[in-house]
Amino acid sequence: QEASTCLVFSKDLSFLSTGPAVSELVVIGEVGQDITVPCYYSVQNRRDITSMCWGRESCPSSKCSQPIIWTDGWRVTEQHSSRYQLKGDLQKGDVTLTIVNAREADSGIYCCRVELPGWFNDQLSNHKVVVKKARITTSSPHTHTSEQTSAPGSTRESSSTVTRTWPSVSASAAPQTASAPCSGSSDCLDVTANLQ
Repeated sequence: QEASTCLVFSKDLSFLSTGPAVSELVVIGEVGQDITVPCYYSVQNRRDITSMCWGRESCPSSKCSQPIIWTDGWRVTEQHSSRYQLKGDLQKGDVTLTIVNAREADSGIYCCRVELPGWFNDQLSNHKVVVKKARITTSSPHTHTSEQTSAPGSTRESSSTVTRTWPSVSASAAPQTASAPCSGSSDCLDVTANLQ
């Protein structure tokens, strides 16, 4: 699979050689996680700080298609949703996109376009974002653990853990008895019969 990805990558670069070079990166995340889509440009001094945008399609010939966030280089000037954030140091050229609490619908191509002076000088990068459903893990013997912790900044400091264990029961398993004492032998037989 890596070989085919490299082949597509080189075909895209040769096809677009008459315009600005476009790089491509694949980012994989899970539903409910924050996903980081990297993008940087070089800032040697304050004059290098420039505007940029993120869009929801491949980079067009100018600007961003379906723009989701813009910056003038110093601060975010437009934001389609609070789920799209630039958490890096903008003035150092870190325009990495964070998709907060990702959904499957966030999968697709994202364009990072840094607007550099001159014709066809913009720095373009397309990123394929793949958001997968969270993996469900099972444990044996059927143990479920849940933790409840207070939110950061709240006054509650305690946390509690609840663990429940359900024994596996099969036709060949030995009879199981109730943990409470039986008042008579007939009660114990009824419990054993029910468990089988």
